[in-house]
Amino acid sequence: MAPGVSRRVLSHTSELMLVEVTFASGAVVPAHSHPHQQISYIKSGRFSFTNNGEEVVADPSDSLVFPSNVEHGVTCLENGVVLDCFTPAREDFL
Repeated sequence: MAPGVSRRVLSHTSELMLVEVTFASGAVVPAHSHPHQQISYIKSGRFSFTNNGEEVVADPSDSLVFPSNVEHGVTCLENGVVLDCFTPAREDFL
């Protein structure tokens, strides 16, 4: 887990997982990819995401989709919370 980032699994099955991720301003999750499809919903704060090489700034109520195996990362611009949904579930988060 990156410094300034904490996560809490809210619910999961073998096929679906919902995770609450809390970020401190300045926290960075470096670019990475995984086989899971991911949707991120910005609950609070402000974030700069990279998605397959493109930068997107996201504010509360924005959402982003990250297809399987596409490189993505995030920098927190203001303290905030993101809800991440993964399919299939991230067994590495359990």
